[in-house]
Amino acid sequence: MANEVLFTESQKFKQWWLWLILLGINGLFLFGLFKQVIGGQQFGDKPMSNVGLIVTTVLTIVLTILFVNFRLDTTITKDGIYVRFFPFHLKFKHYSWDSLTKSYVRQYSPLTEYGGWGLRLGLFGKGTAYNVSGDKGLQLEFTDKKKLLIGTNKPDELTETLKKVGQLNQ
Repeated sequence: MANEVLFTESQKFKQWWLWLILLGINGLFLFGLFKQVIGGQQFGDKPMSNVGLIVTTVLTIVLTILFVNFRLDTTITKDGIYVRFFPFHLKFKHYSWDSLTKSYVRQYSPLTEYGGWGLRLGLFGKGTAYNVSGDKGLQLEFTDKKKLLIGTNKPDELTETLKKVGQLNQ
């Protein structure tokens, strides 16, 4: 990314219900761990083994830490679009303007078009989506007919940037 940065955005999962679920599950397993392994009382009617409870608790905590670290980074320069969905992509993926036939900001339905948020494969030829929140995204259509939607919380700023570089193509 040697070119001047014209647009940048970094997004994380912010859905309150997601964090409530993850914290609730972690709290339940931590409570069970302390009650059964440390306190010596069985946790539940059909308790897990102590080892099973420890492993499950550790896995739920690791899953939560993974969600905390999920991040969608988008950068636009004069030579193209750079996107990274950490931790799935450790390096930015570069899409040059020459590889695109269309690039525009649109409203979409995360659930019906892509089955939710995250790194998603769309249904019925919608292509791939990288999204973490909201229902607006940068739609890219490539010369090889593939499609990519990159979620954004800055649709107006993104549209202005595409206009500025002459790449707002619907």
